[in-house]
Amino acid sequence: MAETNPDIVYIGMGEVQLRGSITQGDGVYKTSDGGKTWRHLGLKETQAVARIRIHPTNPNIVYVAALGHPYGDNEERGVFRSIDGGNTWDKVLYVSPKAGAVDLIIDRNNPKVLFASTWEVQRKAWKMWGGGGDSKLWKSTDGGDTWTDFTSNTGMPAPPIGKIGVTISPADSNRIWAIVEANEGGVFRSDDGGITWERTNDERKLRQRAFYYSRIYADPWDKETVYCLNTGFYKSTDGGKTFGTTIEVPHGDNHDLWIDPNNPDRMANSNDGGGNVSINGGKSWTEQDYVTTQFYHVMTTSDVPYHVAGAQQDNSTLAMPSDGWDHRQARGPNHGWYYAVGGGESGWITQHPVDKDIFYAGSQGALLTRYDRSNGQTRDIQVYPRFFSGEPASALPERWQWTFPIMFAPQDPNVMYTCSQHVWKTTDDGQSWEKISPDLTYADPETLGKTGGIITMDMNGPEIYATVFALAPSNHDINTIWAGSDDGKIHITRDGGKNWENITPKNLPKFSRVSIIDESKHRPGTLFVAANRYQVDDRQPYVFKTHDYGKTWTKITSGIEDGHFARAVREDPVRQGLLFLGTEHGVYFSINDGELWQSLQLKLPDTPIRDLVVKDNDVVLGSHGRGFWILDDIQPLRQYQPEMKNQTAVLFEPADPIRGITEASIQYYFKEQQDTITFEILDANNKLINTFTGSKPKYEVDPDLPWWQKGGSSKPTTAKGLNTFTWDLRYPGATDFEGMIIWSARPQRGPKAPIGTYKVRIKTQDYEKTASFEIRMDPNLKGVTKEDLDEQFDLANKIMQKTSAANEAVIRIRSIKSHINSSKEKLSASDLKRTVTPFLEKLSAIEEELYQVKNQSNQDPLNFPIKLNNRLASLRRSVENGEAKPTDGAYKVFKELTAELNQHLGNLKIVMEEDLPKVNSALKNIGIEEIEASE
Repeated sequence: MAETNPDIVYIGMGEVQLRGSITQGDGVYKTSDGGKTWRHLGLKETQAVARIRIHPTNPNIVYVAALGHPYGDNEERGVFRSIDGGNTWDKVLYVSPKAGAVDLIIDRNNPKVLFASTWEVQRKAWKMWGGGGDSKLWKSTDGGDTWTDFTSNTGMPAPPIGKIGVTISPADSNRIWAIVEANEGGVFRSDDGGITWERTNDERKLRQRAFYYSRIYADPWDKETVYCLNTGFYKSTDGGKTFGTTIEVPHGDNHDLWIDPNNPDRMANSNDGGGNVSINGGKSWTEQDYVTTQFYHVMTTSDVPYHVAGAQQDNSTLAMPSDGWDHRQARGPNHGWYYAVGGGESGWITQHPVDKDIFYAGSQGALLTRYDRSNGQTRDIQVYPRFFSGEPASALPERWQWTFPIMFAPQDPNVMYTCSQHVWKTTDDGQSWEKISPDLTYADPETLGKTGGIITMDMNGPEIYATVFALAPSNHDINTIWAGSDDGKIHITRDGGKNWENITPKNLPKFSRVSIIDESKHRPGTLFVAANRYQVDDRQPYVFKTHDYGKTWTKITSGIEDGHFARAVREDPVRQGLLFLGTEHGVYFSINDGELWQSLQLKLPDTPIRDLVVKDNDVVLGSHGRGFWILDDIQPLRQYQPEMKNQTAVLFEPADPIRGITEASIQYYFKEQQDTITFEILDANNKLINTFTGSKPKYEVDPDLPWWQKGGSSKPTTAKGLNTFTWDLRYPGATDFEGMIIWSARPQRGPKAPIGTYKVRIKTQDYEKTASFEIRMDPNLKGVTKEDLDEQFDLANKIMQKTSAANEAVIRIRSIKSHINSSKEKLSASDLKRTVTPFLEKLSAIEEELYQVKNQSNQDPLNFPIKLNNRLASLRRSVENGEAKPTDGAYKVFKELTAELNQHLGNLKIVMEEDLPKVNSALKNIGIEEIEASE
């Protein structure tokens, strides 16, 4: 962010903390209007930008420290400079195609002075290797025109050198700190602008896992204060000699820090949990309740509504309802309800196919747990509990990937599989495991060695390679299993694992990660494969299909953009040939078996989609950086036919709603925007229930409506393209009147429609069509029958009719009073006294028994006693509170309130019969329209 103009912000894409799950970027973006609009400034092939520094007084001068391709050599590395606000760039520091810039700092007192560090590093799926002769510390004194290598200056550690973090004290430009990865590394300080150095601290806590951290920051005011980031957040107040103060942040693994140059108490910190802000120097921090969650996989449960679950990077597993379940206390992200299901940060999750409370979840180190959410009971059932850390893959009898498959056989709920380089099977819930395959990988020795670098090794799971990464037990045959490895092989067994056949497509190269494989539920012998090679610097999509058990393969990538490499592919379980594809940059779909892919991005953020599933009528995504996403109701994709695109309008068959859980979502298409649209809801006998009309292309809730009127059905929209109208499954509500205030009830909402068949009819100027759907019963209900819900509807409907009768009486009374009051001054004193005033008083007395006329604000019912219409409305709220048969008490109260209503309405009838003729006579005498005896 430019110090002189906070509306100017530059963003560098990609990650430089080179974990196995990093995301690559496409260069640099800029906004000049505070984020309203963004412009791409190029540098696309930098892929991983480490730092952006803006001149403190001239926002047109900007520097980019680019690490370059994490997975391959490239020239677009080093330090780039622009002097025209990013319109053009010059590469001002370059070492080699193997080394990029990883840190950069400007001297705020003399912006001509810069320090930069370059890091020689390479990464593959099986290896991260950092350090070497191109890892250097550089200084420029002419704004980046020329650079001097300071790596070997007096006091710096002997080579080999790895990653270096560097900072300049704004309080003293001669004071420089560097945290250096070396055999004799640590925190180094210079007090002469980098000419000579002294090692002030060598604690491992500051330099462990250097590739992942190595960040250092100077306090803007105090030259003795400096911060280091690692698993912890450390502070020194003695010039970097000791870092005894640990600043507590909401989450560990700290990667970046911003300190306000004008107020050091203001900080922004980023870590593996997200980001947080402090305004008191780190004593307290903001919450991390916005979505930056990185999921490795996604699964959905058999609950109704279904739950969505996944494992969060550097956090717990997480499961949450897709909709509803408001009876659970809200404690989770964004204060919604959620729960963990065992396992850990990186694992696959599956639910038991019969007992929905049992979950199986994995994590790094071969962890595999069985968890019972009904009572919290956990058991570790890993196949081979020989823990490993700090060892290369070649030393491990069983190679367990960071995230490995765990799944049941669709044909047998007693059979569960998991995978190392072998496929394992259990039939006794994890008590014992049987190896049912040989090594199904290339197991190239080159990919099984040490990882980390020439200085610091790092071996704890992400680089374990040559494993079975994807598995698909057949939907059609218990003895058929498909398996894909992370180094590029695909196998099949047709005899339960006794024999395996290598069916790898010829054009799937070695070192391809077979990410997700999905067998068709419609066609035996059909498998879809999503593979990727980005970790060998090939970012093209690899998607295949076979219809003959792998004898022949077809590559299906037409329509997928370059760089959108594939992560997950799934076929719709309802419509054969409808496919969904998760990629590094979003989602695609195909309606012709993958022959052509089309973007399904809509408003989904551009974020890696690591996994997706089709559940019921939805597509559910697990993104690596933006949490879970759900695309509701894919019926239009399932029902689409080519001829539809030429029709004026199309009504799609609605999915069946579940009473008490989901509403009726009516989707329809217009070739062009319409003037008006009408929907009619009918029952099974074609009796009209309600009519909804819309005339606007976008539905917006009236902001002036009170909260209790903002729910319910939406208004139909008339926009070109796909539209959605929602019916809340309720009949029309009770009659109401202006200004009516009711406590603990919403009489405007009608009774919930009972279980059964319904129809929706769409009407436009030249198109009319009717579609049917079923309102289904909530399967979670216990001890409730359809007949109970029918009875609930019948009573609720009767109560609503009585509520309407009470309100209509109030409306009638107020209309009469208004008519008379508008002409009161014309009446004689005698008529007023003897006839009209007593008549009005009798009407008011009845009105005040029907409704609390003193109510003027929402809370007034706490001050003035509620009256009959409120009691009726609240009785209906009680009857419809949940899905159940009405209680005996409800019938008793209804009988009492009905009797009371009948008495008041009877009194009103008497008054109208006995007193109205006299009042009408008085009105007639002064030439005023008479009041009708009934309406």
